[in-house]
Amino acid sequence: MRRKVGTDEETVLNNQDFYAGQQGYMDRVRRLAASIYERTPMACVITYGCQQNVSDSERTKGMLEQMGYTLTEEPAEADFVLYNTCAVREHAEERVYGNLGAMKHLKRRKPDMILGLCGCMAQQGRVGDRIRRSYPYVDLLFGTHVQHRLPEFLYRCLSMHERVFETDDSEPCVTEGMPVHRDGSYKAWLPVMYGCNNFCTYCIVPYVRGRERSRNPEDVLKEAKELIAAGYKDITLLGQNVNSYGKGEAHGVNFAGLLRQINDLPGDFRIRFMTSHPKDCTDELLDAMRDCGKVCHHLHLPFQSGSDRILKAMNRHYDRAGYLALVEAARKRMPDIQLTSDIIVGFPGETREDFEQTLSLIKEVRFASLFTFIYSPREGTPAAQMPDPVSRQEKGQWFEELLRTQEAIAKENNAKLIGRVLKVLCDDHGRTPDYMAGHSGENIVVEFPGTPDDLGKFFTVKIVSLDHVLKGEVLG
Repeated sequence: MRRKVGTDEETVLNNQDFYAGQQGYMDRVRRLAASIYERTPMACVITYGCQQNVSDSERTKGMLEQMGYTLTEEPAEADFVLYNTCAVREHAEERVYGNLGAMKHLKRRKPDMILGLCGCMAQQGRVGDRIRRSYPYVDLLFGTHVQHRLPEFLYRCLSMHERVFETDDSEPCVTEGMPVHRDGSYKAWLPVMYGCNNFCTYCIVPYVRGRERSRNPEDVLKEAKELIAAGYKDITLLGQNVNSYGKGEAHGVNFAGLLRQINDLPGDFRIRFMTSHPKDCTDELLDAMRDCGKVCHHLHLPFQSGSDRILKAMNRHYDRAGYLALVEAARKRMPDIQLTSDIIVGFPGETREDFEQTLSLIKEVRFASLFTFIYSPREGTPAAQMPDPVSRQEKGQWFEELLRTQEAIAKENNAKLIGRVLKVLCDDHGRTPDYMAGHSGENIVVEFPGTPDDLGKFFTVKIVSLDHVLKGEVLG
C-alpha cells in the first residue's frame, strides 16, 4: 500500500506485502539449508552500535528462526554468521574489519558457512568496495534499506553459491509484519520511526538510515499490546529522533499523543524513549511525560557542546540558552526527573574556550550520567572536511577532564539519593552473589538483596548507602 507523506510518496510494506515477497524464500531456505547441512542449521547474529541496531537484529533473528535456523551466540557453531554493524564512529568500523579478518580461518575450516555483513556500515558504498576487494570470503552484504529481503539474499547465497551485495540507495520503506525474536523477557525495544532529517554535520546516520519515516500509530499500539500481553515490563520506544514522530503524517498523531495512547493501555509496565533532539522537545511532550503515570521520568537529551559557536557548526538548530530553558521546563514539571546526555569532545575547530563552556554547562545542569566521545570523522559528512588543528593528545586531555568533572557530579548526585524510596525493576545481577540490580523509572541503578528468581519483577526499594554503587533494601 502507498500513502502520502507531505509532498513525497513513501512505500510502506504491510504484513501481506512482506509475506507475499519473502515467505516463499523463507520456505525455500528452510528446505535448502536442511539438505545442505543434513541437520538443523545454526545462525549467529553479532550486533554493534545503538539500540536501533539491537532492535533490527531481533527482527533479523525472527526471520532466521522462520527459515529453520537455531540461534547461537558462538560463531564457531554457526552455519550463518551475520555482523550487524554501526557506522557512527571509526572505532566501531575497525572492530568489524578486525573480526572479519579473524573469521578467515573459521571460513577455511567450514567452507559451507555463509558469512554476512549488514547494517549502517554496510550501507556505505566504500565499505562494499573494500569488502569485495579485501575480504573475498564474505558472501553476503546488505544495507539498512533492504533488511526485510534477507530471505531472498540468503537463498541466492545457498542456491547459486554467489556473493550477494545489495545496498539499494532509494528511500527505504517501513516494513510491518516482520517476525521478531526478543532477546529479553522483561525489557523490550519498540521502534516507532526510522531515519533522520537533521543532518548534523558530524553524523552519518541520515546517509545510511534515510529520511524520517514513522510507523502508523495503530501498528505501534498493536506491537505494544503484544509486548504487554507477553509480560514485558519495560518498553523503550526507539527512533533516531522520536520527537519528530508523526511529522507530515495524515493520522495527525505526534509523539506526545503516541505516549498518551500507549500509557492508556492496561497493564503493569513502564515506557521509556530515546533519542530526543532538543530542537523538537516541546512543552506538549514534557506535559505528557508529567501526566502519564507509566512514562519514566528520565530524559536523554543530547546537547553535544556547551558552545553556541560549535553548536552552529554542528547544525544542531538550538543554542545553549534554549537547551538550559528546556532543562528548567522539564524540572519544573517533574522535580524528580533524571537527565542524561551525549557530548562530543574535540569537534573540528573547537577551542579550549569552547570546551570550557561545555564543562560549565555540565556543572550547571548536573546530569545523572553522560555518554562522552572524542570526535570521530566520518567520510561523507561536512565536518570531515573542516579544519581540525587541535591534536588528538590535547582532545584526550579535555576528555579526561570532562570525565573527572562528571564523575564528581554523579557521586554528589547519588549521595543525595540516600533515603529515597523507588519502584525498581530487577533487571541484572549485582556485583556480589547475594545482590541483584535494577533500574528505577528515573533510570537510577540500585543494588539490593535478591536472587536470580527476582529478575523481571518490580520491587519497592529504599536507598540506604553509597559504596561505588547505590545500595538499597527491599520494603514490604
